[in-house]
Amino acid sequence: MTQQLNSAFSPSRATGTVQDQVLDVIVARTLYQREQLPLEAHLEGELGIDSVVLESIAVALRTRFGLDERTLRSDLVTVQDLVDAVVDSSDAASAPAPTAAPAPAPSPVRSADAAAHGPSDQRSQIREAVIAATMLHTHYQRQDLDPDADLESELGVDSVVLASITAEVRQRLPFVGEAPSALGATTLRELCERFDPDAPPTAPPTVPKRRPVPAPVRIVQGTSQIRRPAVDEAVPWDTRSMKDFAEERDPDLFAKVRSFGSYHRSREAEQLHWYGMPLQSRCENRAVIHDELTGRTREFLMFASNNYLGLANHPKVVDAVCDATRVYGATNTGCRLIGGTNVLHKELERRLAAFKQRPAAIVFPGGYSANIGVISALVKSYDAAVVDKLNHMSIVDGCRLSGGQRRIYRHNDMDDLERVLKRCADQAQGRLIVTDGVFSMHGDVCDLPGIVRLAEQYGARVLVDDAHATGVLGATGSGTAEHFGLKGRVDLELGTMSKTLAGMGGFIVGDEDVIEYLRFYANSYVFAATIPAGVAAGLIAAIDVIEKEPERLARLWSNIRTLRRNLVEAGFDLENSDSAILPVVIGDERKTMEMGRAVRARGLFCQTVVYPGVPVGDARLRISVTSEHTPEDLDEAANIFIDAGRETGVLPSRGDAHRPIVTDRSAATDPSDRWATGVGQARW
Repeated sequence: MTQQLNSAFSPSRATGTVQDQVLDVIVARTLYQREQLPLEAHLEGELGIDSVVLESIAVALRTRFGLDERTLRSDLVTVQDLVDAVVDSSDAASAPAPTAAPAPAPSPVRSADAAAHGPSDQRSQIREAVIAATMLHTHYQRQDLDPDADLESELGVDSVVLASITAEVRQRLPFVGEAPSALGATTLRELCERFDPDAPPTAPPTVPKRRPVPAPVRIVQGTSQIRRPAVDEAVPWDTRSMKDFAEERDPDLFAKVRSFGSYHRSREAEQLHWYGMPLQSRCENRAVIHDELTGRTREFLMFASNNYLGLANHPKVVDAVCDATRVYGATNTGCRLIGGTNVLHKELERRLAAFKQRPAAIVFPGGYSANIGVISALVKSYDAAVVDKLNHMSIVDGCRLSGGQRRIYRHNDMDDLERVLKRCADQAQGRLIVTDGVFSMHGDVCDLPGIVRLAEQYGARVLVDDAHATGVLGATGSGTAEHFGLKGRVDLELGTMSKTLAGMGGFIVGDEDVIEYLRFYANSYVFAATIPAGVAAGLIAAIDVIEKEPERLARLWSNIRTLRRNLVEAGFDLENSDSAILPVVIGDERKTMEMGRAVRARGLFCQTVVYPGVPVGDARLRISVTSEHTPEDLDEAANIFIDAGRETGVLPSRGDAHRPIVTDRSAATDPSDRWATGVGQARW
């Protein structure tokens, strides 16, 4: 099978003719396969190739055939017109151009009597289905798919894309069945083997065991009885997760909507899904939340807010928003390039650049749109985005939108990052390393010194997403680069203004020429309305408070150290958190949701994170600490987590583990503790 697989991944048709080369370029810049490109197809009406994509195709063809810039204009209508234009405009006209479309590859769909065919026929169909599905869900052509290339680091196929590929194969070949082990494949060759029903059975991937947690400290404390929602014990547990509804195939697009709706309502009935509940107060260390499932309104200890320095309710920030809104109105009703720029936007960009200690800044409508805009503006189909496996979804979507190659390195693994950079050196022209500064579901900090060193060694650029690092890391709260003393060596720093800065929007700082380029080529900036002037005024005021009240940052880190110590000593697994995000890692999705319910029942609200926030099998509670939490809040929170952990089995029963309570506050600032190293010092 190895020899067959290698030959199958090689191009099956000649690529020397003009027509073949034109089709190759179209495939590389769209999501189509060659079989989906009949020569008579209308570029816009049938293929959706607009003027922007067509110009990208034209640029590639001019380069390939040495054509004049005046050729291949926008009046082309069909694929055949494009082929003819290249033939007529280049020395390649002498090359024989076939008049018929390439013969389609054999259909990978297995017939009803497929079981009568031999194993080699099955394997051939599996191989072709895997190739076709991979091409469909990535930007690769057949000849680019090395069967032994690592799916993540060399092909950029993460768990989400792999799930789509496997679903596509099952749709094409019903005889392969569910094949659960396919999701654990690391190469295309291995994926083919795991779909083969005649191959020896392979165990499905398992979740790695957690590292041992510290021994608990013995302190006796009382219990509390929590009223549970009525659940019919005879009804079996629905083992599905939200992942199961992303690839449900049906002619009716809304079939998956109905399936998920039924699942979601059953989870709500057990108070396990508790998402989007409305606040009826300010979001401070405590908040009043209305439970739409029970109709009950109550006050919760709030540990789900990204208001890290408590600026969302600061009087100066609130007054600035109100005053500017009265002067400039509710909004700007336009994009920044056409009527939407206010003097406050200019001042905000100046202040952000100064705060982040960089020459220039650009403000986007949101942090998500900032990542999408900058990555898609800089990375093209011939470039590569090299990304950490645990990056935020906005980075993933930015890479998809760019059309560039995506290469994934293992989380914070610099040896793997170097291997990826080496292997894509000959496969991509430009390379952009993109990483979270603080990883939003894990709380750990990127190895920025290692990333910068490798970027400089291999000629790559670096983009750091400081969404959860701005206002948290560094001596002044400037972020990850300041935290590691690397200001000026990181090409681009991105941030959101809806977290510490207590407003709305996103921003990027960097050199002036790069920022000015983004103003004209980042579509999520060019074609989107901007934040209102009142919001800009509030953000300026928030920066003022950060600079004038450094004690807020010191208090935040004192609170982080205190709560982290209590939870670790109780026996919880917080991974390698080194920020205001403390993950209580549980793994099992059911137990995690039950733990979240038990915590809420005791009057504390934090985020219950399951798929797609984290992979299946890595579920957790996500605790966000702020400077506004009092010592009493932190002790009460620790007690609630411990009680809930014992009740749900996340922690051992009372006889084996006991609650740690910090009564001597000086203990939280012991100089020997790595968590008491002081604001601005590296905690690595």
